[in-house]
Amino acid sequence: MRFESVHIESLGLALPPEATTSDALEERLAPLYDRLGVSVGRLELMSGIRERRFWPAGTRPSDASVLAGEDALARAGISRDRIGCVVHSAVCRDFMEPATASVVHARLGLPPTAEAFDLSNACLGFANAMALVAGRIERGEIAAGLVVSGEDGGPLVEETVRALLAEGVGRAELKRAYASLTIGSGGAAAVLCHSSVATSSHRLVGGLSRAATQHHELCSGDRADGASGPLMDTDSEALLHAGNALAKETWPAFLEELGWSADAVDRIVTHQVGVAHKRLLFETLDLDHDRDFTTVETLGNVGSVSLPATLTLAARDGFIAPGHRVAMQGIGSGLHCLMLGLEW
Repeated sequence: MRFESVHIESLGLALPPEATTSDALEERLAPLYDRLGVSVGRLELMSGIRERRFWPAGTRPSDASVLAGEDALARAGISRDRIGCVVHSAVCRDFMEPATASVVHARLGLPPTAEAFDLSNACLGFANAMALVAGRIERGEIAAGLVVSGEDGGPLVEETVRALLAEGVGRAELKRAYASLTIGSGGAAAVLCHSSVATSSHRLVGGLSRAATQHHELCSGDRADGASGPLMDTDSEALLHAGNALAKETWPAFLEELGWSADAVDRIVTHQVGVAHKRLLFETLDLDHDRDFTTVETLGNVGSVSLPATLTLAARDGFIAPGHRVAMQGIGSGLHCLMLGLEW
């Protein structure tokens, strides 16, 4: 995909105020750890995640999306009356029906001419929604669009801890639940618009996606029978290597699509899963770690919010500066990879 007239007008971010450390989570698992001979500190050692954030009980995904959406709209140089569609792109949603985007649309006071719908694709949802909205802008169907995501990992982590403390749980079950303990919460948003109405210089140049759906069973999540929250089952090691192999296939095709060389990419923004994932990815693609901006240590894996949140924080920190070429690299269970190129 290539875009000539699409700008990222603004980015929005919403983070819960309080953090939960990895050690605090593991201390709750003391009965299991003591029985298995596992010491507190293993989670941070393996993932690099010191802490993650959770929304207060009762917070809905739309609440996080609205907070981030308001932030993005306040930073945009165009009015919300220009918004032609809003896409809620999170794994989490308020309810099965209607679309959570309907709640966001109403609470943000978007015009009745603006469509509202959900798009969900695991951790890639936000990037997929950006590409979809960009295509509509490029074709002249809308002047601007809003992508939002609100992830609430708290219920998943709580249910995972409860399940791990059940009688008979062993090392195999702990290993399969490991990825669930890295999950955090947050909200992200982006206003995309046509160059004719843009006030920013940040262009979305294009991107490329690849799928390896033979690996769709490596990570799956659903609400467990009789449980108060969802549960995930993840083969973390197999997912790490399958995702890395897919990224290796996607990266050169992405560069060719955009007409870029690897050396011409100034900054790399990745979906934040853990330090081992990122280390292997950068080694495989022969990328310079100095071009990377990391958030996983303090945010954990925030699902579809991780990629845009990292982009937002990198830009606000000044790590991404005007003139930089930026590669957004997303990998999501299923298994899918989407990379987007920006000229900041």
